[in-house]
Amino acid sequence: MALTVNLVAADHEVWTGEASLVVARTVLGEIGIMIGHEPILGVLAAGEVRITLEDGNKIVANAQDGFLSVENDVVTIVAGNAAIMS
Repeated sequence: MALTVNLVAADHEVWTGEASLVVARTVLGEIGIMIGHEPILGVLAAGEVRITLEDGNKIVANAQDGFLSVENDVVTIVAGNAAIMS
């Protein structure tokens, strides 16, 4: 089982795939999302979004303002500016 993650910028898809963990900075602090997380809607703060793939590899993206939502093991991150860093 895995999270389905959709990372999108205002005008294009940045990355979509499956992951075991997503960590993002919100205006209330950093949040970690794993399988089975309760539904949530959060406002992003400027910072990194770290996505850990099922094989242990990591994707790091820089995200500015936007939001993050989680429901039924689907994580959607919509950021005004989002770009993969590594």
